[in-house]
Amino acid sequence: MLTPAHIVTTVSAALLEDAPWGDVTASALIPHDATASATLVAREAGVLSGIEVFAGSFRLTDARIQVDLHADDGDEFAAGDVLATVAGPARSVLTAERVALNFAQRMSGVATLTRSYVDAVAHTSARITDTRKTTPGLRAFERHAVASGGGRNHRFSLSDAVMAKDNHLAVLLQQSGLSLTEALLAAKDKLGHTTHVEVEVDRLDQVGPVLAAGVDTIMLDNFSLAELREGVALINGRAVVEASGGVNLDTVASIAETGVDVISVGALTHSARAIDLGLDMALEAAAEPRPEAGR
Repeated sequence: MLTPAHIVTTVSAALLEDAPWGDVTASALIPHDATASATLVAREAGVLSGIEVFAGSFRLTDARIQVDLHADDGDEFAAGDVLATVAGPARSVLTAERVALNFAQRMSGVATLTRSYVDAVAHTSARITDTRKTTPGLRAFERHAVASGGGRNHRFSLSDAVMAKDNHLAVLLQQSGLSLTEALLAAKDKLGHTTHVEVEVDRLDQVGPVLAAGVDTIMLDNFSLAELREGVALINGRAVVEASGGVNLDTVASIAETGVDVISVGALTHSARAIDLGLDMALEAAAEPRPEAGR
């Protein structure tokens, strides 16, 4: 999902935002021929994501910067671990530092939080998925981070699949004058045979009419644990069962134990805390010029 084109486009925009007319601090303080080496060091434990984005931030700033990666996305790390090394022109390294860290810290935070949810339901068959509650413009990055943490991705955009939520159904039923089953069947007739159809329900009495329309996934929204168990029994394998609403690290295991197939968690992307990563830098002054022969 996170392509090289995504990285180039978004990271280039971030670099332009951060240094639209150049880095006046680096230009004023650092000799133009100074070089620097630096290490990306974890200040706390976590799960890595965005390491190629980190590297791209330096390479797009200055092609002379060399970045060596010592860990891959999805790897767990401990405080003190060195995740990458960077070397090159000092001004350029300093200019790219903040953008590179911002991406790596944010994405690793999402991956780390996701791993916590995945671990909490590991004793069940439920999958943890993200939602469209992502930072505008950064969806591919945050979705990649969810995958780094062991989660799964929901539909990427409104163009990918039908997902009829309560407001869609309210308008549909009011305007069509049809029953819920009839309205869904009529909508399905407009779709290609490869289009996945998911419908959200907020009451158990909606499950039967939705099932009768032959949809692919039924989302049980804000159901109690008892209602989730009853919903799973009613659906009985005839559609994928997704649980949503009221999901946190204290509740996710109990929700998974009801037998649902998927648990969607908006918090993975909208509430993740950035992981503390640092770039420890060592500047190397330019070599002194040698005296000319005979002087």
